[in-house]
Amino acid sequence: MLIGYARTSTLEQEAGLEAQIRDLTALGCEKLFREHASAVGPRRALEQAVEFARAGDTIVVTKLDRLARSVIHLGNIIATLEEKRVALRIENLKIDTATPTGKLMLNVMAGVAQFEREMMLERQREGIAKAKAEGAYKGRKPTARAKGEEVKALAAEGLSMAAIAARLGIGKGSVHRILNA
Repeated sequence: MLIGYARTSTLEQEAGLEAQIRDLTALGCEKLFREHASAVGPRRALEQAVEFARAGDTIVVTKLDRLARSVIHLGNIIATLEEKRVALRIENLKIDTATPTGKLMLNVMAGVAQFEREMMLERQREGIAKAKAEGAYKGRKPTARAKGEEVKALAAEGLSMAAIAARLGIGKGSVHRILNA
């Protein structure tokens, strides 16, 4: 059985969700799971799709970014599917893990994506180090410490830490640190 999974990040992307559903239906998916969910939040429909799938089934997505948020997340999904003997098909990449070539291609692409991410982070660290050396990078201004006097004044008025944090737009932990410094 072909099981389709469609996801968009926000409700405003309804057209994108409809397009995925249309494509998955055209590909012959008999069961569809869909959701509006952030890439970093819980993905209940994805969990339901994986739970629903049985040995010999294939989960189909239109694009890889609709499925996984990172290489590690993708690896976890693939491991779960392999354990259940369920294949994964990524339509726009023409990858199907039911075939040895599909498994190889997915691993190669995941490795390349991981490599590119690590290279980007390395370039970012180098740029920050260079900017610091030139005195151009100071980091984020300490917003909570700048409000120290206001925090103390509001505490003297008897406001709770939560109320002070809400009024000044800072975290309760920051209020705590200022008051205990």
